[in-house]
Amino acid sequence: MAENPVKWLFLILASCLCFAFVLSESNSLIKKTYIVQMHKSGMPASFSSPLEWYSSKLKSVMSDTQSEGEGDGENRIIYSYQNAFHGVAAQLTEEEAERLKQEDGVVAILPETKYELHTTRSPMFLGLEPEESTSIWSQKLADHDVIVGVLDTGIWPESASFNDTGMTPVPPHWKGTCETGRGFKKHHCNRKIVGARVFYRGYEAATGKINEKNEYKSPRDQDGHGTHTAATVAGSPVRGANLLGYAYGTARGMAPGARIAAYKVCWTGGCFSSDILSAVDRAVGDGVNVLSISLGGGASSYSHDSLAIATFGAMEMGVFVSCSAGNGGPDPVSLTNVSPWITTVGASTMDRDFPGNVKLGSGRTIPGVSLYKGRRLLQANKQYPLVYMGSNSSSPNPSSLCLEGTLDPHVVSGKIVICDRGISPRVQKGQVVKDAGGVGMILTNTAANGEELVADCHLLPAVAVGEMEGKAIKHYALTNGKPTATLAFVGTRLGVRPSPVVAAFSSRGPNFLTLEILKPDVVAPGVNILAAWTGELGPSSLPTDHRRVRFNILSGTSMSCPHVSGIAALIKARHPDWSAAAVKSALMTTAYVHDNIHNPLQDSSTAAASTPYDHGAGHINPLKALDPGLIYDISAQDYFVFLCTQKLTAMQLKAFSKHSNMSCHHNTLATPGDLNYPAISVVFPEDTAISTLTLHRTVTNVGPPASHYHVVVSPFKGVTIKVEPKTLNFTRRNQKLSYKISFTRKSPQTMPEFGGLVWKDGVHKVRSPIAITWLPPF
Repeated sequence: MAENPVKWLFLILASCLCFAFVLSESNSLIKKTYIVQMHKSGMPASFSSPLEWYSSKLKSVMSDTQSEGEGDGENRIIYSYQNAFHGVAAQLTEEEAERLKQEDGVVAILPETKYELHTTRSPMFLGLEPEESTSIWSQKLADHDVIVGVLDTGIWPESASFNDTGMTPVPPHWKGTCETGRGFKKHHCNRKIVGARVFYRGYEAATGKINEKNEYKSPRDQDGHGTHTAATVAGSPVRGANLLGYAYGTARGMAPGARIAAYKVCWTGGCFSSDILSAVDRAVGDGVNVLSISLGGGASSYSHDSLAIATFGAMEMGVFVSCSAGNGGPDPVSLTNVSPWITTVGASTMDRDFPGNVKLGSGRTIPGVSLYKGRRLLQANKQYPLVYMGSNSSSPNPSSLCLEGTLDPHVVSGKIVICDRGISPRVQKGQVVKDAGGVGMILTNTAANGEELVADCHLLPAVAVGEMEGKAIKHYALTNGKPTATLAFVGTRLGVRPSPVVAAFSSRGPNFLTLEILKPDVVAPGVNILAAWTGELGPSSLPTDHRRVRFNILSGTSMSCPHVSGIAALIKARHPDWSAAAVKSALMTTAYVHDNIHNPLQDSSTAAASTPYDHGAGHINPLKALDPGLIYDISAQDYFVFLCTQKLTAMQLKAFSKHSNMSCHHNTLATPGDLNYPAISVVFPEDTAISTLTLHRTVTNVGPPASHYHVVVSPFKGVTIKVEPKTLNFTRRNQKLSYKISFTRKSPQTMPEFGGLVWKDGVHKVRSPIAITWLPPF
C-alpha cells in the first residue's frame, strides 16, 4: 500500500514534465514580429533587389517543416524598409530569430515594442499674433513649401482646421499619396492634407485583425488625438473656435501655411514599433520636412530603440524630428525619446485657465478648474450633501478613487462626491458618480499631482482642486456632521500669473542613457490646449458621451510636441538650407527661463523654481528662434562619432551607419559632452584626481556678417569656469568659430548645480543651459 502514493507521485511528475515539454515545443513555434535591420551594402550581386535578399535570408533560417508550409520567406515579411532604415519586419519564432542573428549582413534584430500616445490661445501666447504672425508667413514660400508628417491616430478631414482655401498647389517634390478606406476617399486630401497613409500590419500581427465595424481601417481618426495634434502643428485659422463656450477665439496651428501628411500608426490597442518604423521610413521617402511624433515606449538603449535608429536615418535626410518627452513626471529620470538627434519636448502651462469654485457649507470658497457645460447645473444658492468614501484625507482607496462598481447608490445618490485622482481616467470617475446617482464631483489631486490643475469636459458638474485644498475639503467632509457644498463655473480666464509653469506630468531628466546630453530640450504649451477634434467621439472620449464638438481641450506632452513641430516648420520655411540640428539649436538657444512676472520658471509639482532637468533649455520663443544669431550645428557624422563614445559594439554601430563612410576612426570627441550640443552637461567622475573637465563647442554665424559676441557665465558654488576665448568676432555669414569651457573642481556638491552660458552681441542672446553633476565615490 505504501508504494501506491509513490507511483502516483511519479505519474503526476511525469505528466507535468510531458506537459511542460509540449508547451515549450508549442511556444517555440509561436511566431512574433521582429524588426530585422540589414546592412544594404552587404547584398551580394546575385540578388536583383534588397527584398529578394531579405526573403532569402529569412528562408535560410526557417525550419524544413515551416518552409514547406509557407514557401518563400517573403510570406513572413509584413514590412520592407528602404529609406530611413534598411531591412524588414517579419514573423519569426524565437529560434529563427536567434539563427538569423548569426547570418551575414544582419545588423540587428529588435522585438516588436508597444508605444502609447502621450496624452487657440497658444499662437498669441507664443507671440505669433496679431501683427507678427502675418509677417512671418507674408513671404511667398512656394519655393520652400514645408510638409509636416504627423504620426498619430489619423485625421478628421472635414474639420475647418484643414480647409485649404487660398493655399498654393502641392509642391512638386512631394511623393506621398492619399490612401483610401472606409470613411476616407481621395477627395479628403487637399492642398492642406497632402497625404494620408495607414500602418496596421504590426498591430494586427500582435492583436489580431482590426474589427472594421468598430474601427476605421483608413486614415480617418476616430480617437481625436491625431486630429488635435495635426491641427496644432499646421491648422488653418478658424474664427469662433471653442469647446462648449470655453476658450472662445481664433484657433490656428503654429504654422498655418504648412502642409500636413497624416500617418496613422495608432489603433485602439496601441501603437506598434514595426508600424511606426514603416511610417517614418515612408514619410522620409514621401518628402516630409518635419516629423511630429507624440508617442513613446519604454526606455531602451540607442541600439535597441527602433525609433532612435529610424529617426537617425530621417535626420541624415535633413528631416527635423520632434517627439514628446512623456507624461511620467514629476518623477525624475522619466523621459522617453532622448536621442540627441531628436528634439525632446516637455509640457508647460499658458496664461489661460478655466476656473471653477467649490463653495463649502462652512462658508469657505476653494478655487479649482473645470470645463463642465451641461444641462445639469447646481444652484449657486443651494448647498448639497457632500460625501467622501475614503477613511482619511491622505490615503486613497478603491472607493475614494471612484473606481467602477465601488460607489453605493444608497450612500452617494443626490450628493456631491469627492473622488481622489489616480488609477482610472479623470472623466470616467465622473461617469461612475453620475451612474451611482451623484449630482456632482470634486476631483482632488494626490501627492503625485501636487497643485497642478488640468481641466476636463466632465459629464456632470465637477471641479478639480489641488492636493492641499483637496485635503482640506476631505477633512471637512469627514469631521463635519452634515457636510455640504455647491459647485460654480466661471468660464475662461486670461492673463494668468505666473505663466508658463512646467507641468507636473511632464517627464523629467536627467537623461538616463547619457548624462552628458541634457534632456528634455525645451518645453512648450501642453496644458489645456484647444484644437480640432474628431466627429466620432465626445469631448470626454467616453463611449457614454454623446456630445459632439468641433474642437476639444486636451493636455499632455502630446500637445506640446506639435507646437515645436509647427515652429520648426516656420524656421524651415524661413531657412530652408538649415539642418535639423540648426533648427533645434535655434529653438534651444532662444528659449526663455523666466515667467511673465520675471521670476525663474516654476515647477508645478513643487511650486519652486524648475531646473534644466525639468524645462531643458527653457520655454520656446518662436519669433527669436527665427533669428538666433548663432547656431550649434551637428552633422550625421558628428552624431555617429557621439555613438562611438557610448560603448556600442561594432555590430550595434552598424545599425546607424547605413552609409559606409561613417566610422569611429576619426573620433574627435574626447567625451560624449564634446558633442556640439546647444546645452552643456558636465559630469565629474567619482575619481577626485580629475580636477578639471574641458568641453568644446563651435558656433556658426547666421546673423549679420560682421558680428561681435562676448560671453557671460553664471557663477557656480562647486566649480570655477573659464571660457576661451571670451569674445567671438565674425567677419562673414556662416563663418564658424570655436571656444572651449573648462570646469575646475572647487567645492563638490551633493546635488546637481544649474546655470547658463550666454553669448551676446547687443541684439542676440545665445543661451546654453549648464548642468553640473558630481558622481558619488564608490
